[in-house]
Amino acid sequence: MIQLTIIKINDYGPWTLTLGSDREHELQMFQASLYKEIQKLFSEKNSLVFLNRSDEFFALTNGITLDDHIEIQKNLESSFNLKLSMTIGFAETPFDANLKAYEGKKSQVFLNKEHNIYGFLNGKKDEKVTILHLDVDNITSKLKTMSPYEISSSIFGLYSKMSEFFLNKKALTFFTGGDNFMVITNENAKQMAREFLDILKKEQRITLNCGIGTGTSPREAAKLATKSLDTIREIRDSGKEKPDIFETS
Repeated sequence: MIQLTIIKINDYGPWTLTLGSDREHELQMFQASLYKEIQKLFSEKNSLVFLNRSDEFFALTNGITLDDHIEIQKNLESSFNLKLSMTIGFAETPFDANLKAYEGKKSQVFLNKEHNIYGFLNGKKDEKVTILHLDVDNITSKLKTMSPYEISSSIFGLYSKMSEFFLNKKALTFFTGGDNFMVITNENAKQMAREFLDILKKEQRITLNCGIGTGTSPREAAKLATKSLDTIREIRDSGKEKPDIFETS
């Protein structure tokens, strides 16, 4: 079972217009500050936050209670002038948890009206979470033949393809910077990863490494996925034949 919390800035568009036309630098600083604080507060409760859009964030919140959400919301409200809403959903797959959260907000199902928290709370702790951590194998060699912007364009194209593939599997993909991606899933992770890596290698001649981690909290799953990815790199750097998928749980 996956629990997701979607954090969104309320009435962000109208507020941005009050800043005048010379506002973009202020918006970028504000969004970065908000993301930093949201990540900090949720990570302290063993959760993990991903950027969806710069006015919206997805937190993987297995094991986090309503009181935890209220505490975080109070902290955010005291730090930022804008109002934020939180919408919680849970389901067997990450995508369906996203739909459940969307349903809660659309139907105005309040969990706490005072602090704009909507949705449906799972309330169970220690349910397993699985995360894939993927990166491009040996991207350093590509840096020698492509300009930085060309590399970024290639990475975003890869992100689009990865997002579409895993969405069809009801898993959610997030770009985490550089050439790194994380996919939230909860079953058949190794099979899905194998299928995607084979498709990419055949169609685009791109080789990915994939670390898989399963834990009882989002941070633990991410830690184990990253540990798995690091293990692949260590095997490669030792001169041995490396696996392109490695799993730690």
